[in-house]
This record gives sequence, C-alpha cells and structure tokens, in this order.
Amino acid sequence: MSIGFIGAGNMATAIIKGYLKNARTDIFVYDLCEEKMDALAALGVKKETGIPQLAQKVKYLFLAVKPQNFQEVLKELRGQVKEDTVIVSIAAGITADYLKQELGFDAKVVLVMPNTPLMLGYGATALAKVSPTTEEEFFFCCEIFKSSGEIAVISSEKMNEIIPINGSSPAFIYQYAKHFIEYGVSQGFDYQLSLNLFAQALIGSAHMMTDSGHTLDELIQMVSSKGGTTLEGLQALRDHHLDEAVQDACERCVKRAYELSK
Repeated sequence: MSIGFIGAGNMATAIIKGYLKNARTDIFVYDLCEEKMDALAALGVKKETGIPQLAQKVKYLFLAVKPQNFQEVLKELRGQVKEDTVIVSIAAGITADYLKQELGFDAKVVLVMPNTPLMLGYGATALAKVSPTTEEEFFFCCEIFKSSGEIAVISSEKMNEIIPINGSSPAFIYQYAKHFIEYGVSQGFDYQLSLNLFAQALIGSAHMMTDSGHTLDELIQMVSSKGGTTLEGLQALRDHHLDEAVQDACERCVKRAYELSK
C-alpha cells in the first residue's frame, strides 16, 4: 500500500504533510530538485533515485508535475508501471485517456483537483474514479485527501469545470481580498490589522454559508439593513458587473483547461 510522488512542489508537499498525520504506509518521492526531496526526507519520506525506480515500488503513484512536463515523465514511466498501480493525477487538463495512451495500457487512474489550502489542512479536493480502478482503491485515495480538508466525488468528464470552484478559487479570493485590504491601508489603517479583520470576516462568512442553514440570499439580507451602508456597497458591485466578471473568470479558467487538455 506504499505511495509515491513524482514531483515535490507545493501541492505534493501539502498532500504528503496531510497524509503523514495518519500515515500507515511508506511514502516515496522523486524530484529533480534535491533540496525539495531533502525537505520531505526530514519528515520521514523516502527519497528515490529516479522515476522508474519509484514506479516499481509503489501501489499509488501521484503525478505532481506541471502539465507541460507530463509527456517527458510518462515516457520514463512507460513499461515501468505495474498494471495494478493506481495513477493519481493532480494536473489540470490531463485526461485519463491521455495517461492510458502514453503508458501503453488500460491503467487504473484517479483524477484529482485539489487546492493550496491543503497546506494548512483546509483544502477542498474533487476526485474522479476511472475504470478499472476499484472502489477500494478509490476509497484509499479519498482518505488521503480527507486528511487535509473536504472532498467531493465527481464525474471525470467534469474535472475541468470544477477548477474555478475549488482549484483556482483561492487565487480569485486573494485578489478580491487584496483590494479591500489596500482600501484599509489607504484610510490609514495598519496593513496587518486590515488583513486580520478581513480574513476573519472570510472565515466567519464561510462558516455562515456551510453551518447556518441560511441560503446565500438570506445571508446577504441579514447583513444589509434597509437604506444602510452595505446596500450601497452591494449596488456598487452590481454597477460594476461583479456577476459578469465572476462568470467570465470561471469560463476563461475552464476554457484554458481544455486548451491544455491532453
């Protein structure tokens, strides 16, 4: 039941750190950057000398490299991956059909779209099982990501469409927050004070969305007194077509994922 990672970047590190809380199996890693491997080795992860060597040792093989590097990695994996190995891909636009084609057989595949808050245990991850992966194998993959946050099981045909909802959304939220914090600074407030207050508002609002039992429209109304300040701010967002900007951001994000699809 050992697992291995090709790539030791931020996302791989986040997944590994989350899994290490409950790990009962060996974890192996290979990356061209020795320093990245050393950082994980300090946590108890075992370094490997190459891609083929790692592939032959593990049951679950995580491909945690950039999409543009997949072809090179898969070329090294061809002929080295056992038929019972589960290939776990976390890259946008990489399809199961492409993986099977490059590996040369009907490989077991799990497609995953995680996000960077996994690094703090607050991640959101969408997973899709692709045949001939078994339910037991898929369950094991789900458990790995549950150790770092919330998960959702979706169809493999919708992996690109989920990206703006959980994969890219942290960046959209940071961009939105940045402008509020900059406004606070422009009004003479300390940067850290502005960041802390707005961040706590985000945390609290997230809990209100998931735990209060109210709809989003009801929550908006709860903050918006008739003739008050919040309604004026909301009208400004509507005047500047926030809804259209969000729709466009999501559509362009998905469009780019299909452009990158292999």
